[in-house]
Amino acid sequence: MNDAMHPAPPAVSVIMPVLNEERHLRNAVRHILEQDHPGELEVVIALGPSTDRTDAIAAELVAEDARVHTVPNPTGRTPAALNAAIQASRHPVVVRVDGHGMLSADYIATAVRLLDETGAANVGGIMHAEGENDWEHAVAAAMTAKIGVGNAAFHTGGAAAPADTVYLGVFRREVLEQQGGYNVEFVRAQDWELNYRIREAGHLIWFSPELRVSYRPRPSVRTLAKQYKDYGRWRRVVTRYHRGSVNLRYLAAPAALLANVAGLVVGAVLTPWALLVPAAYAVGITAGSLPAGRGLPFGARLRIPLALATMHMCWGYGFLTSPRSLARRVIASRRPAVVGEPAPSQAPAAGTAADR
Repeated sequence: MNDAMHPAPPAVSVIMPVLNEERHLRNAVRHILEQDHPGELEVVIALGPSTDRTDAIAAELVAEDARVHTVPNPTGRTPAALNAAIQASRHPVVVRVDGHGMLSADYIATAVRLLDETGAANVGGIMHAEGENDWEHAVAAAMTAKIGVGNAAFHTGGAAAPADTVYLGVFRREVLEQQGGYNVEFVRAQDWELNYRIREAGHLIWFSPELRVSYRPRPSVRTLAKQYKDYGRWRRVVTRYHRGSVNLRYLAAPAALLANVAGLVVGAVLTPWALLVPAAYAVGITAGSLPAGRGLPFGARLRIPLALATMHMCWGYGFLTSPRSLARRVIASRRPAVVGEPAPSQAPAAGTAADR
């Protein structure tokens, strides 16, 4: 009778796509293995073609703990890695984590509870950027400030509520399998696309600030620039894939880039008054960096305007230069949402998934 009233907590599979993650992989896996979730746990690491010691560290983790497994991901693409890890995993709750993401101690237990309470197909929370040096502290401040990322709840926080998409995600396996996993053509924004199909199928996506993942920012201006250029490039693909997804937040960075370039060109050719446009932008991000950098070391505060400008300008450049051919290829791979039975009101108990 007691077992019926208090069913065993569901077993959980944590899937992790990795590529060149030697710096953070061991710590990220430690945060998973030390979760306070009382149910069974496994970690499946999908190994891309890394050029550092990522594979060696993963092999050490497998040897040290029987709960850790690896699968190959020769393409190096994130959605292919996620699908390979899902296929190799076996439990009814699937938690996505990146190789540079650190779960809070109660993350999995809280997510399982939220799946139960909300009946959602996927729950997620806050991407809490944290740095380890002045530059990373600056990027973290920029990534958690509205002047850097707008009103995105998973960056800046907010009330628990239904959402279009969430950071990473904790899924019911049955819904992932129903939808056929991630679309491998979405090299970026694959979370958004999968969550779009899940919502189209009638399921709920739920954001909660109770869920928190510490994220390690890119370690240099160059790597941050590439990251945000790719974000902008793929956000443009998303707007072409689903035209109803455009909003003013997505257009702010491209507009700022065009205004700054126009101001510089017109200022150099016609009138120096046009230089007031880029000057106003510089003053604006400098002023905006002051509250964002409160409490940080002086060196980090000095770098916040550079981080903001890199994020804005590179995101805008990626958005404006995203080729239509990329969007056409992605649209051609469109997967319709698969409508089936709605997600149950409780997270599935251990052993109820279709184990492979």
